Amino acid sequence: MLKAEFATPTLIPPVTPTLIDRDHSTLQFNERVLSWARRADVPVLERLRYLCIVSSNLDEFFEVRMALHLRAMQDRHRQAGFSRETYQAISQQAHELVHSQYEVYNEQLIPALAKAGIRIVSHADRNAAQHRWVKRYFDQEIKPLLMPVGLDPAHPFPQVANKSLNFIVRLSGSDAFGRTNEIAIVKVPRVLPRLIRMPDRVSDGDTLLVSLSSMIRAHLKDLFPGRRVGDFSQFRLTRDSDLSVDEEDASNLRKALRQGLAQRHFGRAVRLEVSSGCDEYLSNFLLKQFNLPSTALFRVHGPVNLVRLSQLIDLVNKPALMFPPYRASYPVQLVKGQSIFERLQQGDVLMHHPFESFDGVLDFLREAVQDPHVLAIKQTIYRTGANSELMDLLREAVLRGKEVTVIVELKARFDEEANIGSAEQLEAVGAQVVYGVVGLKTHAKMLLVTRREGRRLRRYAHLSTGNYNSRTAKAYTDLGHMTCDADITRDIDQLFMHVASQNRLPPLRHLWVAPFKLHDRFIDAIHRVGKAAQAGLPARIVAKMNSLTDERLVQALITANQQGAHIDLIVRGACILPARVPGLTERIRVRSIIGRMLEHTRVYLFQVGDDTELYLSSADWMNRNMVRRIEIAWPVKDPSLRDRIIAECLGNYLADTQNAWGLQPDGSYKSLAVSSKTPSGPRRGVSAQATLMKLYAAP
Repeated sequence: MLKAEFATPTLIPPVTPTLIDRDHSTLQFNERVLSWARRADVPVLERLRYLCIVSSNLDEFFEVRMALHLRAMQDRHRQAGFSRETYQAISQQAHELVHSQYEVYNEQLIPALAKAGIRIVSHADRNAAQHRWVKRYFDQEIKPLLMPVGLDPAHPFPQVANKSLNFIVRLSGSDAFGRTNEIAIVKVPRVLPRLIRMPDRVSDGDTLLVSLSSMIRAHLKDLFPGRRVGDFSQFRLTRDSDLSVDEEDASNLRKALRQGLAQRHFGRAVRLEVSSGCDEYLSNFLLKQFNLPSTALFRVHGPVNLVRLSQLIDLVNKPALMFPPYRASYPVQLVKGQSIFERLQQGDVLMHHPFESFDGVLDFLREAVQDPHVLAIKQTIYRTGANSELMDLLREAVLRGKEVTVIVELKARFDEEANIGSAEQLEAVGAQVVYGVVGLKTHAKMLLVTRREGRRLRRYAHLSTGNYNSRTAKAYTDLGHMTCDADITRDIDQLFMHVASQNRLPPLRHLWVAPFKLHDRFIDAIHRVGKAAQAGLPARIVAKMNSLTDERLVQALITANQQGAHIDLIVRGACILPARVPGLTERIRVRSIIGRMLEHTRVYLFQVGDDTELYLSSADWMNRNMVRRIEIAWPVKDPSLRDRIIAECLGNYLADTQNAWGLQPDGSYKSLAVSSKTPSGPRRGVSAQATLMKLYAAP
């Protein structure tokens, strides 16, 4: 499947094409995700979920990346990639994407939901019984929690939290003191559900829901007795939410992050969303209040927070309108109930999640916790999520008298609070908790167990391309690799020692580690393939990752391509390398797979003739992964496991003709899907994920 026809290349002097803008490529990725919300062959509640995913992705994009562009424009501080011009260009693309979102929502999803008997009923469409029910619900459940604020010198504009729902209202007439202050703000508490299901007795046999904003709009006059309500609009503000903590000055990083988290909801304003019919006076008032340019204003035809529509999926509870449930098999190389230590003594084990369940990882740790011969457990924690069984097992290990060292990355974006809580719980029972290296994020995924076996100590390890998170392991594609290889486990132990002690990292035999050698090792491997191609040898690179935005790696790939190497890149998200540009990158193909599962696996293959090197990694090919994080890449030495990875993670995805998108020479993406006979029928062609689901589904 991976074999290619290699012709003797015509050597071309290395020339660099114009690279694709990273943020432009990120928004293009979200356009590909949005395509799933348009697909009539996808169950309607899943289509809604994809719409919500795009909205969530855009929130984070504005909170982090767009905040940098806006700051550069407003402060007139030019830096690489950020300026007034880039802000305007990216803003225009974001506006087009948001317009497409609401077009899909209103013109496709709302009718499709209605056809399935699910309706979000507006005020105008409610009958008398429904009006009475809504009024009663508003009076009992909503109104007691609302506190309208009339603006005057004694009542300045209230603090508006990041991504919260609010209303701005223009009033006429006089207040209780005879004053004519005309603007009022109504902040809507986050504890209120954004969708409420009507009881069956008033639903006429359908599943009817009411949006919280619709309820408040219909009863705004009840909040301002004695005043006349004029123009009004819901609004939502997005703020800069990237935490900035000076680690050099922070004597206690955990405490400093806690303080930063308290301020995250009130960072610099970045985006303002209002209803499409919002009066210009009110929108201008808000823009001025938040010091935002007109380009930061998004008028939307629908709810200002599409993310919260995901509540609808749980409220209606209709499995027939969702993907058929997938039940993952137990890892095929393991036997449930048998010792994983004994199995690893026979050879390495590979687990392909979520097609094989995460239970194998938990069972490995559980056996280590319960085995009296296990003396020490060391693990990195990046994102484990709330109520983690894995964290429970680590605490149990401490209570059983084992030496437990956990490197907790407190700065994992938007997981800081959960990680702080996990760290405190581990410290409370006596675990050794380390917060990594100042200035670097610890992103490597490692679990190391040291066990006494007779007169010697033996190490067992689990390495992963993804997080130790049971929930995301059901939706993200990742590879887990277990081994007791003495050289690899020694390297892992040395890396744990380095991060904990801050001593120099000794030479490692097999692991490539960022920020030290990983960048150069990848570039050297690319150069070896390029030089082999230049010498007339068959030479190929196949790499699968989430993002490709590091310019040094991109330049190395372009050079290798111009030397004659064939390069296939499977890049889910942002990619700045222009593919198949005649005379420049014509031997480079870039494809993106958007499917039911989130593609998260990082696999890097370097092939010269019959010689194949294959590395798994925690790192994408992004600059931050190479120079600002603790990352690892490790070789797969077992030929049978290497062949399995090549077949499942590379060849299988290069053969996908259902969910693949190809990067074109002009920087756009083109669907590579084979068309079905009817728009609503199942797609023809090969789906890489469906192939793996069929292969590994539990009986």
